[in-house]
Amino acid sequence: MRNDEAAPAKGVLRRAVGAVTTSLRAQLFAWVVLTLIGAICINLYLSFRSADATANLVTDHTLLASARVIAEAVRVDASGTVQIDIPPAALEMFDTGYGDRVFYKVVTAWGNLIAGFPDLPRPKRDLNGEDMTFRNEGVRVLMLSHPVVGLGQDSTISVAVAVTHNSQYAMRRRLWLSDFTKQLALVLLAGLVTIIGLQRGLAPVLRLRNAVRERGRQRLDPLDPHMVQNELRPLVHALNDHMERVQNQMAAQRRFVSNAAHQLRTPLALISTQASVAARELDNGRRDEALTALRSSTRQVTRLASQLLTLSRAEPGSRRPRNDTIDLAETARRVLETLAEEALRRNIDLGLETDETAVHIEGDGTMLREMLVNLVDNALRYTQPGGRVTVGVGREGDTALLWVEDNGPGIPEPERTQVFERFYRIIGTEPEGSGLGLAIVREVVDGAGGSVTLDNAPGGGLLVSVRLPAV
Repeated sequence: MRNDEAAPAKGVLRRAVGAVTTSLRAQLFAWVVLTLIGAICINLYLSFRSADATANLVTDHTLLASARVIAEAVRVDASGTVQIDIPPAALEMFDTGYGDRVFYKVVTAWGNLIAGFPDLPRPKRDLNGEDMTFRNEGVRVLMLSHPVVGLGQDSTISVAVAVTHNSQYAMRRRLWLSDFTKQLALVLLAGLVTIIGLQRGLAPVLRLRNAVRERGRQRLDPLDPHMVQNELRPLVHALNDHMERVQNQMAAQRRFVSNAAHQLRTPLALISTQASVAARELDNGRRDEALTALRSSTRQVTRLASQLLTLSRAEPGSRRPRNDTIDLAETARRVLETLAEEALRRNIDLGLETDETAVHIEGDGTMLREMLVNLVDNALRYTQPGGRVTVGVGREGDTALLWVEDNGPGIPEPERTQVFERFYRIIGTEPEGSGLGLAIVREVVDGAGGSVTLDNAPGGGLLVSVRLPAV
């Protein structure tokens, strides 16, 4: 076959194999049929052995009957001579229409040939048929020892009868083909039943597929688990759980966008107003006040946009996870150096407590640094001038500890869970903020496989404790 003729055939074969590997119905059918074919092949082999044994047994019984008829025809005359006339019935019983040839040999106990073929081979044991070769032709031979009256002390003769394999092989073939026909019919019947069973068994799966396909883009209500069999109901429950998580995520995203728009609208409107006032103001002093307020509002919007971006990057699946090895104490020291100017401006004592033990963690270095920045920035915002903020780093076994302690107003215990929600701010707090700092902290800590807790600091204030897996 030329290459241009072989290519389409290979393509058809490839598509056929691909269809089998991607179709559940085809895979199940193939496994059932292959299992049946394997079992039937074994059964056919055993049937062949059984048919061969049956044909040998029937042939041996016929050989034995022929040998008995010949042996009973042996006689001793008055002069002591052994004589025999081979009865026609002894040979005619092998005439089954398959053209078999019959050979025989009759000898005395002392080895004298009475009749037959002198070179006919002798089996190893009497009364047991044996396949042998005689005159370049396969035969089955059986030997019988039979007593004869008048022969004296050694009064037995041996009769060997052999027949070619034509009838024996025909019987074996007929028995085996009969079993083969039954097995083939069984395979076809099993295949038909399997196809019907697969159609009925996969019908609920197809109904589930159609139910999912027919839903609109906005429909995320749960599916009915009773539309499929018991074995597939965990799949439906998993789909329902997934759709519920998608619903929750979409709702959270809508709330996030709505809150972000609300948070940005006020400072942007304020910026627009302050810019208009500064443009219209003729007095230099009042214009400088408007520009100062404009810069403050701009910083607020810039910080809010930065926190929104950080929160988006901290959400699961928003970016490829990194696996950096981070020195937690060194990262904390650099963050404090960055925020030291703000602490000095507000006359806040900003310190770091750590021992000589190295504390390393694995995770996204950028996001973990943002977590520290938000923790310390929150503490600085809510601590009065003249207060203190302390950052500590330590280790307990396989856990890295990070804590930020301040002597500010703290957080009431009933609200310690809510402050981790996005845009949540405690009523009555004076410092300006977006309510995103602790939400960012929780997202980063959860992504790193850790935990964060809020407690009262000794002497008043807030103690934020973060626990992360250490390396």
